[in-house]
Amino acid sequence: MKRTWLYTLLTVMVVAALLLAACGQQEPAPAEAPEEPVVEEPAEEPAEEPAEEPAEEPAEEPAEEPAEEPAAPKIVTFAWTQEPDTLNYFYTNMWYASGLMELFACSAWLWDDTNTAYPVLAKEIPSIENGGVSEDGLTITINLVEDATWSDGTPITSADFLFTYDMIMDDANAVDSKYPYDYLTSMEAPDDYTVVMNFEEVFTPWMTGFFERQILPKHILEPVYQAEGSIESAAWNNAPTVGCGPFVFDEWESGSFVSFVRNDNYWGDLAKLDKLVFQFVPDDAAQTAAVISGDVDVAFWPPYEDIPAFREAGLVIVDQASGYTEHWNFNLRPDTASPAMQDLVVRKAIAMGLDRESLTDIRLNVVKVTETFWDALPAYVSPDLVPYEYDPVAAAQLLEDNGYIDSDGDGIREDLDGNPLVFTHCATNKEERVSVQAVAQQNLLAIGIDLQTNAMDGDILFESYSNGGPPAVGECDIMEWSDCPDFPDPDAYYWLCSEIPSDESPFGANYFICDEYLDGLFQKQLVTVDAEERKAIFHEITQYMYDNLIVLGIWDDPDTWILNPSITGATFSGVTPFYNIAEWDLTQ
Repeated sequence: MKRTWLYTLLTVMVVAALLLAACGQQEPAPAEAPEEPVVEEPAEEPAEEPAEEPAEEPAEEPAEEPAEEPAAPKIVTFAWTQEPDTLNYFYTNMWYASGLMELFACSAWLWDDTNTAYPVLAKEIPSIENGGVSEDGLTITINLVEDATWSDGTPITSADFLFTYDMIMDDANAVDSKYPYDYLTSMEAPDDYTVVMNFEEVFTPWMTGFFERQILPKHILEPVYQAEGSIESAAWNNAPTVGCGPFVFDEWESGSFVSFVRNDNYWGDLAKLDKLVFQFVPDDAAQTAAVISGDVDVAFWPPYEDIPAFREAGLVIVDQASGYTEHWNFNLRPDTASPAMQDLVVRKAIAMGLDRESLTDIRLNVVKVTETFWDALPAYVSPDLVPYEYDPVAAAQLLEDNGYIDSDGDGIREDLDGNPLVFTHCATNKEERVSVQAVAQQNLLAIGIDLQTNAMDGDILFESYSNGGPPAVGECDIMEWSDCPDFPDPDAYYWLCSEIPSDESPFGANYFICDEYLDGLFQKQLVTVDAEERKAIFHEITQYMYDNLIVLGIWDDPDTWILNPSITGATFSGVTPFYNIAEWDLTQ
């Protein structure tokens, strides 16, 4: 604009100078010529000077656009009916604790929604073909990825694997069980990214036993171990602020919630969600109310009678095969079991006197009665089992014929020493288990057995021997819970004699029996590579356990998840449930 104004000024000055010059020089008058008609030309209008453009006004500053509001954090809230007892995998028997491991911990491999293993910290799953498993099966080598780090940036190396093994095997740590690490003769770390496991004999189920849930951070826990001689009381066990999963521990408010936030230093693909909150709810009714009202986004293992209400509320229901069965375990340990419970006659009477078919009503008859611990892996169950049918008359007669009579007429039979047939049934206070206890109590009273029920919080029921857990120390005659073998492998360590805890050896998860013949079968299957031979051993195991009523099946128990439909990308594994938690998202 300034340059146009100057051009107009110069034009005016030139015109004025020409006019002044014309006034100063007069030409002589020409000779007169004859007049001609004069034609008047229209007077030429003086050239219009270009209008002066108005001075430019200062340019207006562009209006400041309002700052974009930061996106609301993506938070998914879970209803958790049992508060974990720890977040260290090696100190818990609780699913509600170990089920959280994939969030913040990492492992050599995980299992997807088809229950197929895939490598995580391992470059590939060892096999004979890739050289990871030796020809004789006695050496397994895990080659680790080289870019994995803990959430504080420290590299994850073979030293962490070796430290994990050492902590499990050190008696000072009193882990819940050393199995199967106690089957190794040694473990080596020849370099930062190679782990070598050495066995004395072939150990067939190694994939489901070693490094599939949690690796311990050496740089965090070793100073604790060196200072205290144990990691048993390490703060990290309940506050693993350094982890290696897609999320990292945030906060644990006892009795209220535990939360995890996205691990922004995760070495894999970053999680899409910002935060996960696991709210501890007191019972199934509270869980159902919370998920239907929208106060929580995810519920696990809900009461089956509430399934219609979930459907009506438009929630997503996902069932995932996980190998679990609900079952009764009988206390047959000589040091803690009552003489009557050790009598097979009494256990058979209990099996015949319990209306297991009616118990499935509690789950809307969408589950079926199970006969063994392995019903979810039918290839491993003996085809010759003859189920115990509900027959209270025959059950009462069996007791009568074997000297269990009601001599005082109070409705309760006495054992051969005159002691009343009174048994304690222990379970968590989950609503459906309380219902099972109520039905069982009535059923068994009808045949002269007094079933005393004890329903308790999960963190009490599953406490270790060292901490006085009722099943672990032998305070329960019958224990009910849901569990599975090392699914999808049939291996199970529950009934190994070496797993019975004691004051001298407080670790172990066998609260039930030490039977040398059964122990020998379990040991034999561990070293049997041929698939058909191994199945035959499990047929023998399942038949023997069934005939001797070491376990009584209740119903099959797949994992059931209830989801808010705004959650996308969520799938579940029956082995490592939150294997793909980094892919979960929320629609806006």
